[in-house]
Amino acid sequence: MSTNQHLVIISLDSLGFRDINEHRSELPTLNKLVNGGTWVKEVKGIYPTLTYPSHTTIITGQYPNVHGIVNNTKIQTQRRSPDWFWYQKDVKVPTLYDLARKQNLKTAAFLWPVTAGSKINYNLAEIFPNRIWTNQVLVSLKASSPLFILEMNQKYGKLRNGIHQPQLDEFITTCAVDTIKNKKPNLTLLHLVDMDSMRHRYGVRSDEAMEALHRLDNHVAKVIAATKAAGTFEDTNFVILGDHYQINVDKMIHLNTLFAKRGWVTPRPDQTFKNDWRVMAKTCDGCTYIYTRNFDQLERLRDLLSGVEGIERIYSQQEAIARGADPECTLMVEAKAGYYFTDESERAQVVEKVMPEMMGDADRYQGVHGYAPDKPGYKTTLIFNGPMVKENQTIDQANLVDEAPTFAKLLGLKFPEPLAGTVLEDVFRD
Repeated sequence: MSTNQHLVIISLDSLGFRDINEHRSELPTLNKLVNGGTWVKEVKGIYPTLTYPSHTTIITGQYPNVHGIVNNTKIQTQRRSPDWFWYQKDVKVPTLYDLARKQNLKTAAFLWPVTAGSKINYNLAEIFPNRIWTNQVLVSLKASSPLFILEMNQKYGKLRNGIHQPQLDEFITTCAVDTIKNKKPNLTLLHLVDMDSMRHRYGVRSDEAMEALHRLDNHVAKVIAATKAAGTFEDTNFVILGDHYQINVDKMIHLNTLFAKRGWVTPRPDQTFKNDWRVMAKTCDGCTYIYTRNFDQLERLRDLLSGVEGIERIYSQQEAIARGADPECTLMVEAKAGYYFTDESERAQVVEKVMPEMMGDADRYQGVHGYAPDKPGYKTTLIFNGPMVKENQTIDQANLVDEAPTFAKLLGLKFPEPLAGTVLEDVFRD
């Protein structure tokens, strides 16, 4: 079987199995891709089901405890807004785009997480200014392909309104379309976040989220049209995927507030805490890591946690590692559906109701992810279409770690080491 020289991977952040299963008839582009290709219905995510760990798994085929991106954000207890894992230097294993570059294939990426500072040929990295002395232009220039981002900003910057949606996806899609037409990259990675943003703010099945899903369908259509304009369509395989789904929430759990009451952390007025902590929670929204230092009361800690409203399960360090999570954590705590965790250290209550008027404030949501990937009704999904892909076929189940080796095969590439996932052979034509 010959390989094709062009692969376009589009991540629709928070796309779930349910979105395609229930709304296909309203989504002309995605429906056509499903009918003309192979739809992997339910894809089991990694733990925690967060955007940065998930997108790194998608292009490495490894779990977070191997690839190194164990959370969206870093442990910076004295910062209200910790830095994200923006930079590729934190990824400990080979990536799909590095394999492509070594084979002299051209690569392009648009807001693909954890690619800042990478050697992608045309890179518009996902990063935002997180210090008062910098701005979006400066951090993007440092993290991305400078001449490329200047060209894109000059051409299309007027489409953008900071990082607000849906304008950001409009800008990113337009940049991807231009690049496919004019640069013809062999591997294109596109990350669209509109629906995820709407779900966080308005709820998983909200009208706003559904409107975003329709906008995403339209963005996918524009990208496909760009390959036709570039003359590469016949040689391009397309992948549309989700990184995780979301679950509606109405209560939040502030475990650091609980630990502060025990004297294990020293809270500060801005809801952060001092660096003298002995026990701390580090949120992944639907679950949270617990880290300890110089602490020998583990049973007491477990008993305390098990009495907190909204906690579904407490994983030991060994259980967390077995699920692919951070090997440095002491415990991993899973919330019940409807609850999520914050890192706040001095709230009036440990468990607090989320009110609609809080939307827009930091860490206030109506929908979140991060939960264990085996929560009911919480699977993501994956669509393949193109000259190497079987038509009108479905595969019932796969794992997120299976995606990278399958993408590598579509481009005729091979990862140098054993992966956690395996190639989805049933996708390919005989």
